[in-house]
Amino acid sequence: MKPNALGLLIIPAMQNTTFNGQYARVLSIAGSDSGGGAGIQADLKTFSALGCYGMTAITALTAQNTLGVQAIHGVPAAFLKSQLQSVLDDIGVDAVKIGMLHSPEVVEVVAWAIDHYQLKNVVLDPVMVATSGDRLIAEDTVAVLVQTLFPRVQLVTPNLDEAGLLLNRALTATAELKNAALALLNMGAKAVLLKGGHLPGDILSDVLQVQGSDAVMFEAARIPSRNVHGTGCSLSSAIAAQLALGCGLELAVENARGFIRHAIAQGASVKTGNGHGPLNHGFEPQAMHIKPLL
Repeated sequence: MKPNALGLLIIPAMQNTTFNGQYARVLSIAGSDSGGGAGIQADLKTFSALGCYGMTAITALTAQNTLGVQAIHGVPAAFLKSQLQSVLDDIGVDAVKIGMLHSPEVVEVVAWAIDHYQLKNVVLDPVMVATSGDRLIAEDTVAVLVQTLFPRVQLVTPNLDEAGLLLNRALTATAELKNAALALLNMGAKAVLLKGGHLPGDILSDVLQVQGSDAVMFEAARIPSRNVHGTGCSLSSAIAAQLALGCGLELAVENARGFIRHAIAQGASVKTGNGHGPLNHGFEPQAMHIKPLL
């Protein structure tokens, strides 16, 4: 090999390459967090940490940091569709995580992609309120989101604030989680992971409710930390990654929760910004998982 005029080594293309595998592929359809703690940035860190190949279709740009969201710039629906076509026509996916969808038109494009490409293992995190309390979705989008996407995805992962907006009532006790999850199923979801992390107390409870099955309750001790920005984004991404790696839904949720708990614990003592800092996604990164070609 000889250097070119810029002094860079040019590696010749491989001829007659035989491919015998591909990465586990996960696509994030979500907004960008300029502060790097949530949104597609947290999603990509999560995919990579769990040994998956991450891709993105960006729905919105946010001016955001550890203190809050200062501005939001929505991506036109037509350009989102172009991003989706670019990724799905060429690379394909094994699982999808859906995050911030700011308008009914964007929701419709995502629904089109699920139908057109017959997407499987789709996890919807109905991002409506940021950790800082900033609202991230227009009111007219909520009804379209429920009607259009709930029946099309495998799992919906609301936190208490988001579930409260969807159900039009406040959720204030662990004893309410199972009935609230059932109510969300009745809105069209196939499965719901209702996260109880915003409830007070030393024990945190999440409930997984799947159509036709008994509820599964996950409980764990609270990890004291100010650095919880992007926890919901990262959890839904971790679930999607586990599904891409071949786990069933309950095991995917269990493994993802374990990853998030370690990421919170490992990032609790690190200062990033002056507000709610990010998790430590890279506490124990895994090698890229290569699956046999079908």
